[in-house]
Amino acid sequence: MPEQAPRRAVHVVAGLLTDGGRICVTRRRAGVHQGGKWEFPGGKLEAAEEPLTGLRRELHEELGIDVRAARPFIKLRHAYADIDVLLDVWEIVSYRGAPRGREAQELRWAEIEHLDPREFPEADRPVLRRLQLPPLYVISDVRRFGADGFVARLERALAAGARLIQLREPHMARNAFCGYARRLAGLCRGFGARLLVNADPAWVPECGAAGVHLNSRRLMALCARPLDPPCWIGASCHDESELAHAQSLALDFVVLGPVQPTASHPASPTLGWERFAMLCSGTALPVYAIGGMGAADFPRARAAGAHGLAMISGVWSRDDLETVVRTFAAADLSVARER
Repeated sequence: MPEQAPRRAVHVVAGLLTDGGRICVTRRRAGVHQGGKWEFPGGKLEAAEEPLTGLRRELHEELGIDVRAARPFIKLRHAYADIDVLLDVWEIVSYRGAPRGREAQELRWAEIEHLDPREFPEADRPVLRRLQLPPLYVISDVRRFGADGFVARLERALAAGARLIQLREPHMARNAFCGYARRLAGLCRGFGARLLVNADPAWVPECGAAGVHLNSRRLMALCARPLDPPCWIGASCHDESELAHAQSLALDFVVLGPVQPTASHPASPTLGWERFAMLCSGTALPVYAIGGMGAADFPRARAAGAHGLAMISGVWSRDDLETVVRTFAAADLSVARER
């Protein structure tokens, strides 16, 4: 058999320029790879070029800006049918100039919240979700507070800035669960937040939810993503095989743990921060740390590669839950632009 030609591989750098809740995106020209799709500005590195040097060059050539400071955001690999891409994405912390399409490309400032993954190249989709995901993922505790008591606490958390909620109440029968989910989903939508249900994905329409959270059993039973965008899908993972399967299904994020002992299961095995960091480094999906988490663990989780924290009692059991939630709301992506 004739030898196959080696696959082409390219190292691409891209920059995230934000302005409040908006981000700068450009449209790829027709006739090129992924032509017509929106993307984050950037381009291919030249031979032996350092990523930050290449990023500064590309953004000056494309947008006419001078990058003053940037920091790594995410690095991931993606295999297209005809090419392998190493996508190296950076947050632009400060820059000079006003972005404009210097190469006749279409440019717009898009609302981050409304970015549609279907309009972007597949390699960019994990970047989109990481941008849209808040740093705090709050999991329900209806059994402790009762249906009405939990609604009151949820409303306080939403008013303080909580934007991603999981309804996880395995003791509820389907009818009761779906009815309660519709109540919470309506409340969440009023604050611009999303409710995901920890249930069979088929229940999502009946619940009026924004998506589903898969426990590890449901995750490993699937052979394809169960819901298409704009529905969000998260999953609970505990080891390499579950993380790899979640990534193969193109899910939006995972929750990984337990990292530390929890009040409810103090003797259960834990990952610890060192193993948690190793597992994070092996996946391109955004990861939430779970298990004994408090707001004070957020910097350490970020340093270990987490996108944020998933919490239950660390939020709901606190009398000052608004203070806890605001700690995370203040950590959202922000950019200081020099004029």
